[in-house]
Amino acid sequence: MGSIRSRVVAWFARWYLARAKKKGFDLGKMPIPEPALMPLKRDGLDPVAELGELRAREPISKVPMPFGINLWLVSGHEEVKAVLSDTKSFSNDFTNLAAAGGTPQQDPGGLGFADPPVHTRLRKLLTPEFTMRRLARLTPGIKAIIDQCLDNMERSAGPVDLVSEFALPIPSLVICELLGVPYDDREDFQRLAMSRFDLFAGAGASLGAISESLEYLLGVVRKQRENPGDGLLGMIIKEHGDKVDDRELAGLADGVLTGGFETTASMLALGALVLLQDEPTFNLIREDDDAISGFVEEILRYLAVVQVAFPRFARDDVEVAGVTIGKGDVVIASLSGANRDEAFGEDLEKVLATRTPTSHLAFGYGVHRCIGAELARMELRAAYPALVRRFPAMRLAKAADELEFRKVSIVYGVDSLPVVLK
Repeated sequence: MGSIRSRVVAWFARWYLARAKKKGFDLGKMPIPEPALMPLKRDGLDPVAELGELRAREPISKVPMPFGINLWLVSGHEEVKAVLSDTKSFSNDFTNLAAAGGTPQQDPGGLGFADPPVHTRLRKLLTPEFTMRRLARLTPGIKAIIDQCLDNMERSAGPVDLVSEFALPIPSLVICELLGVPYDDREDFQRLAMSRFDLFAGAGASLGAISESLEYLLGVVRKQRENPGDGLLGMIIKEHGDKVDDRELAGLADGVLTGGFETTASMLALGALVLLQDEPTFNLIREDDDAISGFVEEILRYLAVVQVAFPRFARDDVEVAGVTIGKGDVVIASLSGANRDEAFGEDLEKVLATRTPTSHLAFGYGVHRCIGAELARMELRAAYPALVRRFPAMRLAKAADELEFRKVSIVYGVDSLPVVLK
């Protein structure tokens, strides 16, 4: 799930700007209202305090917006579940961009911008490839990828950046394994995957990388048509043939890249930061094999790196938890806020590695829940113990308050994480 940031920001911004144009507003001077940005900000690893305060007062709140835009922020755990599970009342289909000048040619494809029944058909194509039985074939490859990253780090003479040397290459190469990208193409694939998330190249460069990625994936799909392999694309072609066209397959592959790369990379980096700041938990994960599953669930809840779900448009007037949302209104569901809601647990502002796993919303909820959730868990469960066991004396190379985090971001992350390994 372009990157999640690029897709969702472009989706919302195009609609927002179209409304501004109709009002004759000077777009060059138009700021995005601060209340709309609040759920995309953090204080270190925590959502800003204002989000928790708002959730306690109004788990469904109206966000002040110009141009007659009706925007709602949903931050309560049960309220978020109610919105995300209700596909009859809410839509996030790409056609909602029609009023903002969107065209079918601009549709990025994939699951994130499709409603049932189109979403249902596409998801059925992917679901068999994300069962635990099918994913199990990736286990040796995941271990080998992690070991190679750790070997490369170990050869370094000075501080190592865990983002560039650990968090980014692991998920990008795992996705190569999943899709069945030829080994000789992996260097190009990894370059494309990383360039689209370059925080310093600007939006134009990111969009260019997305376009290049889609063209590359179309080429991969065409090669798989000629000689289907055992990866995800090859298996879909073998089982469904011409029932799915090349553009749809490339869109699905791009969705897998988006959903499985940036989010997992952010989790790997920020989860490592949590371990580096919590020596008892660091030692627990290093010494106790049985502790890793619970820790992964807890860190998924606590970090909630995907801060908001894809925006939803109300199809008709609908009531949620006693609040009436009007037809055409936009709803933003705060996953990071919902995962800290005291209504479904205690001490949720803390990381408790031994906490009984909660019904967190880190992967979303309902029909749009992340289809790659189990793959992400596999990577995290393998990577964290391998890291702390290989480098038991690892420590931060700079103070935590000197790290550069993303300022306003749908997918939260840290730009770099320098560590001393020995």
